[in-house]
Amino acid sequence: METDVIVVGAGPVGLMLAVELHLGGARVRVYDRLAAATGESRALGFNRRAAESLDQRGLLARLEGFRWGPMGHFGGVRIDLSQLDDDHSGILGLPQARTEQMLTDWLAEHGVPVLRRHELTGLREAGNSIVATFGGPDGSAEVIAHYLVGCDGARSTVRALAGIKASGPAATRGMYTAEVTGVELRPRPIGERLPSGSMVVCTPLGHGRYRIVIHDRGLPPNPDPDALTFAEVADAWQRLTGESLHHGSAPWLWACGNAAAVAEEYRRGRVFLAGDAAHEMPPLAAWGLSAGLQDAVNLGWKLAAAVHGGAPPDLLDTYHTERHPIGRQLIADAQAASSLYLGDAAVEPIRSMLSELVTFPDVAEHLAGRGSGLGVRYDLGPGDHPLLGRRMPPHHQLTLPNGNTPRIADLLHPARPLLITTTTEHPTAHPWTDRIDIITGTWTHQPHPSLNTALIRPDGYLAWTSPGSTHDLTHALTRWFGAPQNGTVR
Repeated sequence: METDVIVVGAGPVGLMLAVELHLGGARVRVYDRLAAATGESRALGFNRRAAESLDQRGLLARLEGFRWGPMGHFGGVRIDLSQLDDDHSGILGLPQARTEQMLTDWLAEHGVPVLRRHELTGLREAGNSIVATFGGPDGSAEVIAHYLVGCDGARSTVRALAGIKASGPAATRGMYTAEVTGVELRPRPIGERLPSGSMVVCTPLGHGRYRIVIHDRGLPPNPDPDALTFAEVADAWQRLTGESLHHGSAPWLWACGNAAAVAEEYRRGRVFLAGDAAHEMPPLAAWGLSAGLQDAVNLGWKLAAAVHGGAPPDLLDTYHTERHPIGRQLIADAQAASSLYLGDAAVEPIRSMLSELVTFPDVAEHLAGRGSGLGVRYDLGPGDHPLLGRRMPPHHQLTLPNGNTPRIADLLHPARPLLITTTTEHPTAHPWTDRIDIITGTWTHQPHPSLNTALIRPDGYLAWTSPGSTHDLTHALTRWFGAPQNGTVR
């Protein structure tokens, strides 16, 4: 059996990557060892940039029943997002299981296969291909592809078989997570700090369901999730809060430590890592899920271009150079936020100082940008435009010659690069029209006063601006989207 790209892992990151690959015209097959989705929701939303990425593909509208968070926080220190020019609010109250189901439904509608009860057992490169061996319901079978991506979680089989090391701080404490029904609990959405560095979190999910998290210094640093019982969870909750859960029940339970690690390589040959397989961290404000979705959006269009043969030689290497620093920063931020979040009274002076600092808009924007993903800036070429290398704000609108006023997010639904010009069409770009869309219009609300022309990658980041970029447009088009169609540029 052959395909273009094998995705291992049918969680939200693997499913989102499959969406991106399909939109890019690549054949993709998703494999997962589980017989069905677990239905567990360790994350209850995602950050602003992840939401924008779903919106850029028309997927956000398929989700319902969530709310936007008007307040942010870093390690429990609240940040007033209303003081910032950009909207950094994230999505709250959206169980991860619903996001997974939405993506699964989209793939089914578009004929992208998601094969379950298929466990990866072997991996090898053979010439210009990667050969994966899966054990499935009908026995062992080999699948040949151009590339393979491991989206199979913190204990990634792909990472182990590829021989990619991951390093980071070891676990020092454990935590329990559960969805509880049959009880009435007081909400504690961003956590209630308790003496000696313990904490409990309680998020109402509606219909009598609650998502609780227990951070108890008395728990072992590496609890066994398979051995955890509801009685242990209820005992720990009562010990810390005085409230009894014992008369309730839990559809699912989970235990983990606070270990964190980042893979040393996001790419090795024809093998790539994304999501928790690339950056393992304990659950914290859905940062890991949000970063994983961004991994998928960054990688998908690049792999599809490589499959079609139009990618420049080093395009796939930019996945590591762009996303690996984000993964390292994610782990560092998680450590800092956890120390603030779970530290005992000795940390209170630092919390107090940070609470004062975040009243300054520059500090608030910096910390909010780390959590929301809006602070990401890739090195996409020399230049002095403030938006170069940043995401193009997707809510901005253009007025087209026919009178339509699409948002940038709407124009990115096909996952194709955009060249947006408000002056005149760029004949220089015409040899690339097989792979980019050239759009002429006027800004309904201009993202920046000096932005006349913008080259936007499929992931929504600005690769070239006029004025602002040092290199010319031909250089940028070749750099990101390969040689022109007929080999000549007018």
